[in-house]
Amino acid sequence: MKRLVLALVGALVLTLTACSSPSPADPFRAFAEALGRRDAKAAAQQTDDPGAAEPVIAAMFDGMGADAGVRVETAPVDGADTDQTLAYRWTLAPGREFGYEATGTAEQSGDAWRLGWSPALLHPDLKPGMKFQYSEDSELQTPVLDRTGQPLMTWQTVALVNLDRAHRESAAALAALLAPIEPTITPESIQAQFDTGDDQVVTVIRLREADFTPIADQLRAVPGVAVAEQGDLLTADRALSSPAMAELPKVWHDRITRTAGWSVYLVDGDGAAAQRLTATPPAPTDPVRTSLDLRLQLLAQSAVAAEPRPTMLVAISPSDGGILAAAQNEAADAQGAIAFNGLYPPGSTFKTITTAAALEAGLATPQTPVACPGRLTIENRTIPNDDEFDLGTVPLTTAFARSCNTSMAALADRLPADALSTTARAFGIGVDYVIPGLTTVTGRVPAADTAAQRVENGIGQGTVTVSPFGLAVAEASLAHGSTITPALVLGEKTTADTPPETLPPGVVEELRTMMRATVTEGTAAELADIADLGGKTGTAEFGDNTHSHGWFAGIAGDIAFATLVVGGDSSAPAITVSGNFLRPAG
Repeated sequence: MKRLVLALVGALVLTLTACSSPSPADPFRAFAEALGRRDAKAAAQQTDDPGAAEPVIAAMFDGMGADAGVRVETAPVDGADTDQTLAYRWTLAPGREFGYEATGTAEQSGDAWRLGWSPALLHPDLKPGMKFQYSEDSELQTPVLDRTGQPLMTWQTVALVNLDRAHRESAAALAALLAPIEPTITPESIQAQFDTGDDQVVTVIRLREADFTPIADQLRAVPGVAVAEQGDLLTADRALSSPAMAELPKVWHDRITRTAGWSVYLVDGDGAAAQRLTATPPAPTDPVRTSLDLRLQLLAQSAVAAEPRPTMLVAISPSDGGILAAAQNEAADAQGAIAFNGLYPPGSTFKTITTAAALEAGLATPQTPVACPGRLTIENRTIPNDDEFDLGTVPLTTAFARSCNTSMAALADRLPADALSTTARAFGIGVDYVIPGLTTVTGRVPAADTAAQRVENGIGQGTVTVSPFGLAVAEASLAHGSTITPALVLGEKTTADTPPETLPPGVVEELRTMMRATVTEGTAAELADIADLGGKTGTAEFGDNTHSHGWFAGIAGDIAFATLVVGGDSSAPAITVSGNFLRPAG
């Protein structure tokens, strides 16, 4: 019995030994599993030349992208015990798959089997020196257009002018060529690029094709200068610059990405296509159409450029809520997109809201006689008029047109604590808009719990702040008769945290008449020649109250606008800028 047991154990050992003997299929299976894990080193170890295989396999994964995955299935080749087929199935992104087959041969090395290394293990047409390259093929020629179909931004060739550190002495010659195009480039500015970093090569400037072509040969002749050309989305007009356009490249990129095609090529060592493996062309891509008006935008830019202090102008179409133009001068640009996200006390421009609240509450009509003394004290807060002018008792329309602080303070004192907040929100101030392609804030109008707070807020001081965009929204809402929904990219939906409200028609009509009086006989009489213009001037103290911002906001036809001159010290500069915009705008 003991001999029988020993015999059975011996047979079992022999059987297990035979089952675990190395097989030509083993390296194929291990190679496929390693590729599925994107483990180039482990896959290379299954070949007879790991040192040569690993960098080629790693380059394959690099070329196919970080998100690419591959499934490899192996199958014997009929009549060849050492040959197998490797069926590759790549998933490059959701919905982007392709496959092919390669073959390989296992060779015995001692007791082990290894795959005979060749790049053809990865693809039958992969030759030494070639690489895989997956790319997303977008319709780069998709333009960004204004509301009339004029191009705002297009894909263009740009030249990167680079200088090598070893040729710093070329800075003077390079600056001499570039200064006529960009006056800020000097030998010193170029040297400073090297002094503030460790880069061997610095990019001195990016040139549009029209600027580069006339001086291309001269640039390339400067020792140490190299020029690299690439594509980029640029404004169609060199002069075009708007904070409203800052996020449009992202909108454009998202648009062309949604319709992008894709391809996989084998490329040579220089990156040139050697063989196309698969390709899906991009789908037709609609232009990015915006609400901007190129003509009005350039007029707005010209108007703000003449003012040395930070100045901005935002114009909106009351009929459709589209942003027509947004311009900032260089001094404003240095502070960011403040036309849309800068908050400032609105001063007397906020009297439009105060008057609307008073009219709706039945506290007065445009004809109601109101006192306009030079000074008024309410709850220990003294409100003066500009230079303490005293009109005596006048109709509310006159007090509004002449910007009488004391009249408005007296009305504000009679309003409920939340009246200005509620009315401002109906006009769009305080509403949080999510506008595709644009980041904005309209303003803040907190409830006023004390009389002193109410009167200060009522004349646009105190705790009230608005952005130029927010004030333009309010003017557009008044012209529209209800809260507008501002927009920039046509076809993309703006959302708001507050539903639109219809403004009382009688209040709208009365306010429009009072704003017209401001232009014909009040503080904006300088603009009386502009037909149908109605507006409101504003001067708002800030800081230590020794300086003030200057505002003018209004409506002319289908243009509602707000203009701010930071530190303007009166509304006069804002009135001038607005006139320089509106007159040629027609």
